[in-house]
Amino acid sequence: MKNRGFLLRYLGVLLGVLGISLAVHAWFRTANGDAWHGDMLVSSYAVNLLLAFAIIWGIFALRHRMKAQIGFLFMGGSFLKFLLFFLLFYPAFTSDGDISRAEFGSFFVPYALALFLETGFASLLLRNLEKEAPLRDAPEEPKNKV
Repeated sequence: MKNRGFLLRYLGVLLGVLGISLAVHAWFRTANGDAWHGDMLVSSYAVNLLLAFAIIWGIFALRHRMKAQIGFLFMGGSFLKFLLFFLLFYPAFTSDGDISRAEFGSFFVPYALALFLETGFASLLLRNLEKEAPLRDAPEEPKNKV
């Protein structure tokens, strides 16, 4: 698997999907009379983009050394994203006492899209990795004793 090709394709898809989503999200906000950039919308998309790329890049970089632990790396990355939400966004969203639907959407839409793409590309990465070098620890077929 070509290193740059896989990561560049992932980055391109991630930028494209999140960019289109941000434009649509901003349009809906202005159509409802809200500021297009309110509720930390741009920050949320940027943080999710950077973390989603960093997670897949990390998994890609460790794919040969930690092949059996890739699922745990993926879950750890997802935990990191959720932890950063509570550190970066949650205090700002709850400063007025409650999280509005717009604030929730500002975080959840890019989070969900990035997670969907991360999952798809991690799956593709695992499939390609298995094609490169199948597991050596797979059980052997029982031999017929005749």
